[in-house]
This record gives sequence, structure tokens and C-alpha cells, in this order.
Amino acid sequence: MSGWIETVAEAQRRARKRLPKSVYSALLAGSEKGVSYDDNTAAFGELGFAPHVAGLSAKRDQATTVMGQQISLPVIISPTGVQAVHPDGEVAVARAAAARGTAMGLSSFASKPLQDVVAANPQTFLQVYWMGSKDEMARRLQNARDAGAKGLIVTLDWSFSYGRDWGSPRIPERLTLKEMVRFAPEALTRPAWLWDFVKSRRLPDLKVPNVVDPGQEAPTFFGAYGEWMATPPPSWDDVRWLREQWDGPFMLKGICRVDDALRAVDAGVTAISVSNHGGNNLDATPAPIRALPAIADAVGDQVELLLDGGVRRGSDVVKALALGARAVMIGRAYLWGLAAGGQAGVENVLDILRRGIDSALLGLGRSSVHELTRDDVVIPPGFTRTLGAV
Repeated sequence: MSGWIETVAEAQRRARKRLPKSVYSALLAGSEKGVSYDDNTAAFGELGFAPHVAGLSAKRDQATTVMGQQISLPVIISPTGVQAVHPDGEVAVARAAAARGTAMGLSSFASKPLQDVVAANPQTFLQVYWMGSKDEMARRLQNARDAGAKGLIVTLDWSFSYGRDWGSPRIPERLTLKEMVRFAPEALTRPAWLWDFVKSRRLPDLKVPNVVDPGQEAPTFFGAYGEWMATPPPSWDDVRWLREQWDGPFMLKGICRVDDALRAVDAGVTAISVSNHGGNNLDATPAPIRALPAIADAVGDQVELLLDGGVRRGSDVVKALALGARAVMIGRAYLWGLAAGGQAGVENVLDILRRGIDSALLGLGRSSVHELTRDDVVIPPGFTRTLGAV
């Protein structure tokens, strides 16, 4: 990568310039009209800070612990599906996270095997969907143990919305000769992206190896997706059963209601991510930062709380922590960095967030992320959303 990227917005601009249009469009992925997608970022802008001007701390500590893992800043990698923006995909992201001292969330629909990602970053959590039979779920969890996953992330927040008002990119199930010919004009307009894959001597991989036993033929992304959609949604008893199958840290991702948070605690989870799937769930679901305070009040003293959705700046991270989160998870931000510059681009994005966190801590007079409170944030009337109050 040539040139330091100073903002996540610039990483996005470079990603858009480098990626074929359909690949870039797949990263946006907001559902329907994009109300939630827009609110995820806009909501952070509605929150203010209450800074000090003297007596500021000369040193600021960002280290914390998430799901038993010591990390150097309160930002971890959120699991995302097949990362065709760069040949090294999830392995490059894992290396970048390790280089910056933080944890990696790997999607079960990732293009790289869990074993390879754990080798690149031992602080890796495997994300799973509820799909297939209980026996199949149990085997996947055993494979995760065998591969060295440090924790489990169970994602439930998806309502299977296919439509986007601005159009959905066409993603092939397999890169057949016919599909390559169809895609060629678009790829040729982005020679730098294409050259990365030519140099690697491999095409974008649309198979997902982490839903089958090691050594078995991996299904395509859409093959696994179809199995997931065909599986009846889990009950809270199913969530409890799944928790019993995993004896380590266990995060439930996708909570935005207080009653669901309470049920998750009753099911024995150790962490919750307040999330609306990056705006890719049921559109018009409020931004997670709006739902966070009520959930923190209800269960924040019983489980670790994380937030994902709309984080673009270090100041966003600080706002989330002040409202009750232990850390945040980032998705699009690091994918844009990966597209812009591979591993170095992801490291660059993490550095941007680290510097922004440090700047906000300095202005607020805090010496540690653990000192942040709601008094540090200006919350306008009507900002928060208390969903599912009991």
C-alpha cells in the first residue's frame, strides 16, 4: 500500500476506486431502503462530548479484555463472509489484528479455513449460524475446539431480506468460465485488484470450508446459505442447548431488545453484541448505539457487552464504551482497509481507530478506557431507544 490512510472514509474511497463495482457494492449490503444502514453511522454524530481543558492525563491506556482475551485496544474484528476483496482474505485480516494486538472474529462463511486463521492469530473466535441438525452443529463446535478457537460467536440477527432499493450486485455461485467471461469487462476496469489475484495464482474463492469437517469438500457460499435458510430458526431452548455444547466464552450477536438480552443471560451466554447486522437485518431497526444504554442498564453487570454497527472513528468507539460497551466490533471499516492495501491496510484502519480513541480520552481527561462514563457523553433528548422493556 502506498501512502498512509488518515481516515476510514479515505479507506472507503480507495476501496471503491480499487474494487470492481459489484464487489464494492456487496460490502455495503444494507437491506431494503437502507434506513438502518444510514442510522448506524448518523446516530454517533448526534452524540456529543463533555471535554476538560486542564488536569488531563499524560498517558492513556486502551487495553481491555474480551471473552477472556487480553487486547491492546477496545476494537475487535467482526466476522464477515467470503472476503473476495483481496487474495489473502481472512488470513491477512487475522495477521493485521495480531500485529495490532487484538482478536479476530472468523465467519463460518469465510473463504479461509479456521486452522489457517488461528495460525495467523491465536486470538480467534469462530462465528456460527444455526444451520442443519444438532449433530451437525455439535460437530462444527468440536472442529472449532480442535482448531484452537478461543470462543464462539453465535449470530442470530438476520431476517433474510433480499432487496435493496439501490440494487443488489449479482454474485455467482461458482466462478465458471461463463461467469468469468461475464465478469471480465468489470474486472478489467480495476486492473490493480485483478493483478493481485493474478499474482496469487488463484481466483476469488466462493467456497466456505468452515461448515464441514476438515478434508471434506467445502460447499459454495450459496450452498451453505441455502442450508442456513432452510433450517428452522432456533428457540431459546436451542440457544441454551448450544451454550451447553461449548465450554468456553460464548457471545450472542444481534441483540437489540432488553427482553432478548435478559433471555440471553438466562441461556448462559458470557457476552452479547448489540447489533442490527450492520443495517443488513430488518430495515428500520434502530442503530445499536441507541439501544445500548437500556441493554447496559438491564444486563451490563452480568455479561460483557459489545457493540457493532456504524463505527468509523475512534471517537465512535469511545462513545460506545461510555454508554456501556466493553469493546466494539468493526466490519466494513477493516474490509475497506483490506481492499485498499491488504494486511497493511487493515493495520492502518486499526491505527486510525487507536489514534482517535487516544485523542478522545485525552480531551475527556481519562487515563483509561475503563474510566469512561455516561457523564463524558452528551445525549440529546429522544436519542435512546428502549426496545422490549420488561
